[in-house]
Order: sequence, then structure tokens, then C-alpha cells
Amino acid sequence: MTNKFKLNRTNLSLWKGIAMVAGTFSFIICMLVLVNYIQINRIDPVNTEVINSLVDRLNDNPNDAQLREQIREMDLLVRKAYFTNQWQVKAGGYLFLFGIIITTIALQLFYAGKQQLPQISEEKEENIILFREKARKWIVIGGFGMVGITLIFAFLTHKELGNQFTVAAATANTKQAETNQTDVTVVEVVANEEIVEPVVEEKAAEEVEEEAAKEEIVVPVAKKEEVVVEKAKTNSYKGTYPTKEMMANFPSFRGPGGNAIAYQKNIPNEWDGASGKNILWKQPVPIHAYNSPVIWGNKLFLSGATATSREVYCYDRNNGKLLWTAKAEQITGSPANPPEVTPDTGHAASTVTTDGNSVFAIFSNGDLIAVDMSGKKQWAKNLGVPDNHYGHSSSLIVFEDKLIVQYDQKTNSKVMALSTSSGEEVWSTARKVRVSWASPVIVQNGDQVEVLLAADPCIASYDVQTGKELWKIDCITGEVGPSVAYANGIVFALNEYASLVAIKPGAKPEILWEAYDYLSDVPSPIAYNDLLFVITSYGAVACYNAKAGEILWEKEFDAGFYASPILVDGKIYLMDRVGVMHIFKAEKEYVEVATSALGEKSDASPAFADGRVYIRGEKNLYCIGK
Repeated sequence: MTNKFKLNRTNLSLWKGIAMVAGTFSFIICMLVLVNYIQINRIDPVNTEVINSLVDRLNDNPNDAQLREQIREMDLLVRKAYFTNQWQVKAGGYLFLFGIIITTIALQLFYAGKQQLPQISEEKEENIILFREKARKWIVIGGFGMVGITLIFAFLTHKELGNQFTVAAATANTKQAETNQTDVTVVEVVANEEIVEPVVEEKAAEEVEEEAAKEEIVVPVAKKEEVVVEKAKTNSYKGTYPTKEMMANFPSFRGPGGNAIAYQKNIPNEWDGASGKNILWKQPVPIHAYNSPVIWGNKLFLSGATATSREVYCYDRNNGKLLWTAKAEQITGSPANPPEVTPDTGHAASTVTTDGNSVFAIFSNGDLIAVDMSGKKQWAKNLGVPDNHYGHSSSLIVFEDKLIVQYDQKTNSKVMALSTSSGEEVWSTARKVRVSWASPVIVQNGDQVEVLLAADPCIASYDVQTGKELWKIDCITGEVGPSVAYANGIVFALNEYASLVAIKPGAKPEILWEAYDYLSDVPSPIAYNDLLFVITSYGAVACYNAKAGEILWEKEFDAGFYASPILVDGKIYLMDRVGVMHIFKAEKEYVEVATSALGEKSDASPAFADGRVYIRGEKNLYCIGK
């Protein structure tokens, strides 16, 4: 009996010791998370002021290579600090929860194993039992209270850090963005009279909240079974995409399919805006915007918008004459008040698209318009004001008789296909993602044509015919701006303060490799053969082995990039923010072909047709040819 009693006392001491150690451990973790939260609020982990001051110095001394390297090293340190803090917060939360669980179990075993003294009266025994029950109750309540407090501080820390990065990115963009706006020029429509639709009164749109880079936004999304499919078609595609007709033109942002590859030949390499060398014509654009030109046949299309005016332009690409202007107005459901947008996004950041029969344009307030090739309105509708704190910028793209619209926002994100002839919804698929500024890319993978979309937290693929989700993989975070790239059955995606990933698509997609050296927040990458070209907004370009993820070469330029590069005739055309086109070969070693100045700032991607380059500058549209 004595040995049994001693053994029981030993077990009680063991459980008591475990409870004390686990409790102390949990308290320390709780305090560390709390201190971490206080430090985040007192000290800026992003070093925004330091980086901004270095950038200002670099603007004054653009040839200072040492200063440029210092900025790059600082950026890498900030990125590492961000990932470290994320890991600490998440790990701290899990460790604290684990410690509380161990403490609770040890205390339960400790009290359960205590011996009852026989001389205690029934009344005292009842009081002791009641006391123990209350003690256990308050221990549990206190433990869960500490868990709740720690998780709240962990969430606030995580959220605060994300907000710090959002502010830093917005500050950097504001410093680089030019806010000059041209006066609105009213141009007569050289076409049949527009169809006027009745205006329907609606409630004022809710104010766009300034919430960015949230880690735990809950988005109400329909289940896969709730995907709306009005016109189901067979998933098998018998043709070849992009079609020959698309390849002969330049119908959307980043060319046919949106994959940054053009198929024209004999494109000029050299020009000079100041002297007029190889500048065939130059024409002003009535309203400034950041969208890029698209081409079909002899017609070139752009859009422009202010808070009160939204327009689509058609130019004769041979002589630069403005053929017509179509206004997006008197649209049912259009909000009375425009949404707030940032200067470097504007009200017409989305590039228009065309199928050779119609031209489609979307604007910051959700107005979507289709006009024929002579500028006559065919249909128009409002998709609802995008809940977007910078402004909507996802471009449109057409597949056969469907207009594909990526509508990722703070709530109710979705991708949809509308009938090109009527604007009616063909299918719509809800997406559990956050706001995205990337644009859809359409690729053919075997006999399947897929729509590829990028948004925090995933890269996802959808059947272009039905909208069914084909695959999805969580691999990206933050405010996603770059679109994906695709070549040889591999999808490439990246974002600033996230990573560069190569994805093998399929029913069970997997990440082939991942890299962190060069990331982009605006320009999209190009995949070509076994090469991947990554462009950064701060002026660095890197070429990767697309299969292995190794860097083959890297090059730094004097100015940064917002425009996405386009590959044409074996060369990459990359426009920097001051209006200089850098042309180099798409090869394993960096080979410069030419450097040609437009003489005007530009953030738009170029378009190509019949041996000519078309570039939208800050104020003018240029045609360049030999």
C-alpha cells in the first residue's frame, strides 16, 4: 500500500511539474506575441522612409550603381523580415495553443490522481469537490481567454504588418506615378446614331473601404455545384488556339490569348521620337489612361476615362486618323457617383478587346460596353461597382462567342463569360480570392482550353466553355498585379513580397520550383521555349531556366517598368517608364538589339501589326515603322 501511495505521489508531482512548465511556456509565448504587436506599432518594419529616401537619391543620381545595389539589398532584407514575422506570428499562435492544451491535460490528471483522505466529513468532501470543479472551470476559462487574447494579438500583428506593406507600396507608386491629365476632348462619332438605353434609378454605391492585403478576409463564395452554366458545351476543343486570325492581329492585352507573344515579322528596332526617325505618325489621345492598344485589320482601339466621361477610340492604324469615338453613357445600373481610384490606375486601366466584329471595353465603375467596328453601340450593362481600393484594371479577352471578365474584388469575386452578341451571362463561377489587378490568360492544354487567373491566395484554371474549375493551387499572396505566363505545359506566376513559382497544371497541380530573387508588382513575365523572363518595376530583368529555376542572366536598367514586355520575332520589346524601348534577344545570354526613345513617358505595352509598332504614350499614340 505504501509503495502504491508513493508511486501515486510521484505521478502527481510529475503531472504538476508538466502543468507548471507548460503554463510557464504558454505565458512566455503569449508575452512574446504581445511584445511583437507593440513593436510593430512603434517601429516600421518596412523601413519605408529609408527606402524612399534612397529612391529619391537614386532619382537624382540615376547612374549610381552602388546606391542601386543598396536599394536592392534593402528590399531583400525587408522581404526576409516580412516572411520571418509571418512565420513567428503563426508559429507563436500554434505553440501557445499547444501549451494551453498540455497544461489543461496535466492539471486534469493531477487533480484526478489526488488521494481522498478518509477522515474528511461528507460535508467537507462536497465542498472540496465543488471547489475543485470551480477551479477547473476557471482554469479552462482563463486558458481559453489567454488563447483568445494571443490569437487576437497575432491577427492584429499580421494585419498591421500587411497594412505597413500596403502603405509602403502605395507610397512608392505615388512617388513614381505622374498625375498629369489631359483635358477632355469631345469627338463626334462618325457612325450611326447610338442606341439610348433607359436610365434606372438605383441606390448609391457603398463607399470603397481602404482595406488592403488582408490575410483573413472571408469571401462568400458559391460551391462548385452552384456554378451557373446556362449554355453548357463539350469540354473538348477541336481547333487550335490562338486561331490564325487572332495571330494575324493583336486583339487583346499582351496579344492573342494574353500570353505576351505576338506573331508578326519584320518589326523595326530603332526609332527616335525627338528627331522623328521611323515615326510614321503621331496622334493625341483625347483622354489619358493606362490601357494599351489593340489591333484588328486596319483599325486600332483604345479607351480613356475621367470620373465623369468614359470613351472608346478607333484609329486608322495606317495614317493615325481618329475614325470614331463611342461614349459609354446612359447605361442601365450605372452608378451616379464614380468610385475613388488612385492616380496610377485611373478610370480606364483595363485594355479593351476585339473579335473583329465588336469592340468591348470596361471602366472603373463597372460599366461594360460593346460597339461594332463602326462605333455603334450593340449592348451595354453595369456589372456593379468593383470593390477595389486602387481601381479596376483587369483587362478583357474573347474566346469564340464569349467575353471573359475577371471580376476579383474584396467581396463576391468571380470570373464570368458573357455572350459577345448580347451581353447575357453564359456562365459565372464564384472565386474565394481577394482583390486582383491581374488579367486572364487563355491557353490550350491538349484538347482543353483553359482560363488562367492569378489572385491571392491561388492560381486557378477554368474551363473556358463552362466555367468549371479545373484546378487550383495556393501559392501567391499580396496585392496581385502581374498576370501569369505559360509555355510547354508549365504555368508561371509571381508577385512582390511573395515568390516566383513554376506550376505543373492538372487534376493535382504541383509546384516544380520556387524562387525569391526577382519579383514583380506590376509587369507580367514572359515564358518562351525553355526560358522565363521576369521584369521588375524597379528596373531589373532576369532570365531563368524555365524547367530548373536557375538564373541564366540578370540585367539592371536605369528606369523602372510598368509596361509588360511582348515577345515578337525572337526579340523582347520592353518599354520603361520614361519612354525608352529596350529590345533584346530572347536567348540564354543577354544580347541587346537596340534602345529606342519615344520622347514621351509611357506605361503601356506595345502592339504590333504588319512590320509596325504601336505605342501609347502619356499623351499621344505613335506608329513606328521602317
